[in-house]
Amino acid sequence: MTNNITIDIHESTHFADGYQFDDVGAYERLRGRAHFAVDPKAPPNVEICDIDKVSVNKDGLVEFASDIFIYRPVNPKNANRRLFYDYGNRGNQRAIQFFNDAPPSNLPLSLADAGNGYLFRRGYTFACCAWQADLLPGDDRMLMDVPVATDRDKPLTGLVRTEFIPENEGNVTYPLSGWINTRSHPTVSLDTGSAILTRRRYATSEREIINSDEWEFARVAGGIGLDGVDRQSAVVPSATDIYLPAGFDPGWIYELVYTGQDPLVLGLGHIAVRDFISFLKYEDADASGKANPIIDINIEKSYAWGRSQTGRIIRDFIYLGYNSDSKGRKVFDGVMPHVSGGGLMWLNHRFASAVSPAGQEYEDHYNCADRFPFSYAETTDHLTGQKDAILKRPDTDPLVIHSQTATEYWQRRGSLVHTDTRGNDLEQPNSVRLYMWSSSEHFADPNLKVPSKGVCQNWCNVVRTSMLFRAQLDALDAWATDGILPPDSRIPRRSDGSLVSMDEWRKGFPDIPGLALPNGPASLPLLDFGPDFGKGILSKEPPDVVDDFGYTILVPGTDGDGNDIGGVRAPMVEAPLATYTGWNLRARGFGEGAKYKFSGSTIPFPETTDERTSTGDPRTAIKERYEDVSAYQAAIGAAAELLVSDRLMLEEDIERCIEWARGWDRDRHDLKSL
Repeated sequence: MTNNITIDIHESTHFADGYQFDDVGAYERLRGRAHFAVDPKAPPNVEICDIDKVSVNKDGLVEFASDIFIYRPVNPKNANRRLFYDYGNRGNQRAIQFFNDAPPSNLPLSLADAGNGYLFRRGYTFACCAWQADLLPGDDRMLMDVPVATDRDKPLTGLVRTEFIPENEGNVTYPLSGWINTRSHPTVSLDTGSAILTRRRYATSEREIINSDEWEFARVAGGIGLDGVDRQSAVVPSATDIYLPAGFDPGWIYELVYTGQDPLVLGLGHIAVRDFISFLKYEDADASGKANPIIDINIEKSYAWGRSQTGRIIRDFIYLGYNSDSKGRKVFDGVMPHVSGGGLMWLNHRFASAVSPAGQEYEDHYNCADRFPFSYAETTDHLTGQKDAILKRPDTDPLVIHSQTATEYWQRRGSLVHTDTRGNDLEQPNSVRLYMWSSSEHFADPNLKVPSKGVCQNWCNVVRTSMLFRAQLDALDAWATDGILPPDSRIPRRSDGSLVSMDEWRKGFPDIPGLALPNGPASLPLLDFGPDFGKGILSKEPPDVVDDFGYTILVPGTDGDGNDIGGVRAPMVEAPLATYTGWNLRARGFGEGAKYKFSGSTIPFPETTDERTSTGDPRTAIKERYEDVSAYQAAIGAAAELLVSDRLMLEEDIERCIEWARGWDRDRHDLKSL
């Protein structure tokens, strides 16, 4: 098999002006482009959807290219000889942000961009390689270029379905992808009679057809006006945009089904990651003879981390067999998929949407990303009889530390990661650890200052969890390097009553005055996308619902405060000032009562005994829990020390937790009288 890679480094810059990170010293940032050429007929390249429908070079190879970044110690002797791959998220670099509590940046270079310096202080060489080819330029996103699939000399066409859910008044136009930063699949025809536009109030509501003469394939263009007019606009026909003159009503679910053309071969993203990491890990020089830019570091182990979208692509990457390179060598020694829930990726498919956040209760309904198998362990799909597992190649499968928040249990079918399809506990392979970060939210911005509600009924979830990333990476490295087992999995289980049905959850959750509760976790019916779905082709859009109840989805049980039992309880959850949930509900006018995307809630405790008595709140008041702020800080410190003793948090983070608790952690909590 011929798989060629050439690396073009066009920028080498001292990171943080040569700042010395403890014993590791200075870092440099390398920026460039990786160029790939692969044999479309070689296994497993041949499994890439539509790789046989693109042009090849004179050697019969498919060419594509990706943006790359490498952050490495200047002195190779100080490197820890570990390669840490940041899968990013929608073209954005994320590892430094979440592991170092740093500000988000796609071009981190200053000392402030390093945050607390964790990855640098540990001596990691960390790298990024663009894998998502449907992104558009902007905001310094990392981009990938792949070929368009064709039907011989004609455009390749097929069904495309997109949802639009506006959150503000005044929207009259959207790109057909639904995302301003993402390439749209062009429509074959501007004739709206050949497409179907509907809207519905809730995901399960009956669709209302919007007449074809009420909308257009077009966009609104604006510019400087003339003759005393400050600004003018025009409606311009467009094969990649939708225009609704009456405007899209906030909170409604609009769905467009049309015939698109020119699909990108997005599955090549898997090959890009595989070949880039394999090159950095194993090869001395690229296909042109240029030296591997980290050859002097002599990488021994390689790890991958991704969150949300990229947590799912890690699972997809492993499941499809791409952790074995073209020579049968292991690509990643360990992986850390975070907040993926039970999903895979909508990627290796014709007319895929890699940017799609997969299906929740209200958004992206009937998304194909959540499909069997859900677990790393082998199990049988009771609806289809299929037997499968994500891990099924023991010679090349990596060690796995999978983490998810409470949100994934409510919106992303997180329980299916560790249950069978009927909801029974499922033991995992010895090479897997699973951790639920109790009562925390999907995004959990490490730098959140002031919580907001947005279109939700409750304040967003404010639980800090970033310290858990650092401990998990240390644990993964010790596991892969020295065989030191990480802490046992910490997840809610049916066997001990911490993983429950919705009826059981309602009985255990406190009756908080004025608080609306969710109807249940996002369901997962069995869907039929057409006979060729296994080949990556969705010929039914929307899909047929084969079994409406589908798979059994369970949620974490709660204590008397409404906080999750089971899992890893961050200090803020173990010593709480509020009920912290993995769900939040849409407010009136925005799909009231449905859960909102990946948002959790913060529902403050009553502050005093008088307040608790007056409101009838069953939860103990803050001043009944902690005599003063010093007592609160002491409780936070004790919770932090317990996590450290269990190897779930680093000792250096104890003081950070105590400092955050200073002043009742007032920035993150809506406290009035304390």
